[in-house]
Amino acid sequence: MFVNPPLSEELFQHIWAFRLFRQDHLTTVTGEPVEILHPGVLNHHGGPDFSAARIRIGTALWIGQVELHLRTSDWFRHGHQHNPQYGRIILHVVFIHDMPGKGIPGVPCLELQERISKLLLQRYEALRSLAPFVPCAAQAAQVPPLTWISWKDRLLAERWERKISGLQSWLLATHGNWEEVCYWAIAQSYGIPVNAAPFLQLAQSLPYRTLIRHRHQHIQLEAFLFGQAGMLEADHTDAYALQLQDIFTHLRHKYRLQPMAAHQWNWLRMRPAAFPTVRLATLAALLGKTTHIFSQLLEAKDMTALEQLFFVQPSAYWRTHYRFGQPVAQAQCPGRQAVHTILINTVLPLLFFYGQQKQQKYYQEKALHLLQQLPPEKNNITHQWALLGVKLENALESQALLQLKQYYCNEKKCLYCAIGAKIIRGA
Repeated sequence: MFVNPPLSEELFQHIWAFRLFRQDHLTTVTGEPVEILHPGVLNHHGGPDFSAARIRIGTALWIGQVELHLRTSDWFRHGHQHNPQYGRIILHVVFIHDMPGKGIPGVPCLELQERISKLLLQRYEALRSLAPFVPCAAQAAQVPPLTWISWKDRLLAERWERKISGLQSWLLATHGNWEEVCYWAIAQSYGIPVNAAPFLQLAQSLPYRTLIRHRHQHIQLEAFLFGQAGMLEADHTDAYALQLQDIFTHLRHKYRLQPMAAHQWNWLRMRPAAFPTVRLATLAALLGKTTHIFSQLLEAKDMTALEQLFFVQPSAYWRTHYRFGQPVAQAQCPGRQAVHTILINTVLPLLFFYGQQKQQKYYQEKALHLLQQLPPEKNNITHQWALLGVKLENALESQALLQLKQYYCNEKKCLYCAIGAKIIRGA
């Protein structure tokens, strides 16, 4: 016996949790009346599917666990009869009761096959089977704005929770050194998207306090960064690269540095202005600008102040080069959009995290306010959302939609998405 349209256990749990079935005159398979006062709380770990359910069966009120299966026989197929975790089930809910006259001894069984709309199952299957940019491409723009607004707020919270988890581990690793954490985070953001990992590795191998000691000698900062990145190991003929080589030889010995392997850096399919060489030169310029980047971002009063802090130009050599020994008439330097990328992905989440740690809502509210002042990010994903008619007013919304695409749409978790769930229910 097959379910048609197809029904997954995941969808069946969703239907039960939100009571998306006809509830009038419910009875167990043996004819006892059933009233669902509360379906329970979904269990994401081992054991029965729902806990703390409140269900009236006959004249008795039961509070406890509920187990769901597509078929009654799945109970035995899954071996629940031998598992003491399932010994206190108050109700066994199934889509199809395929064991007439048997069932689970002592456990009432409720069959829902005839009470679930086939249209709901068809909508879900349609979303799962489609393969455009996102499963709900044809319907997303029709979902009410209020649903989108609340869902975007939740998505941003999820995205920043992920970022903050990493920042928290760095804060522990640096024994509470906020300047060091800030330096690591900014360095990582200079490598977004494909060189984030090597940029972070580079920063973690070059202590911030060491670099700051040499901030007044810009050529030494570049020697540190390019040398530790492994980009001065090759046989260079370029005069500037050779000069950096000589300086780094001394610095490497003095600070006992072990350079990274040059092959860790990615160069393919990117604009020259995004080359790791250009980003490293820009990072050197930022490090030479101030000794306390984190303190200054805390003191920044508005977006203009933050932009001025992070808007720097690399040294003269990198205004006519993208790579060592390959001169160009005029190199394109990272501009305002690059600064906004750093603010969106690093500075504002870090500011929010600081407010959390210090229990100062001012910094949390400031981070969110500044994020809403920034324009939405421009990339292929945000472009595709815009083509679907989903509006992006600011960076908060673009961050939310990046989170939605990566962690929901790509994995087809439509049931866990406010937009997908709205479409499936037809509400």
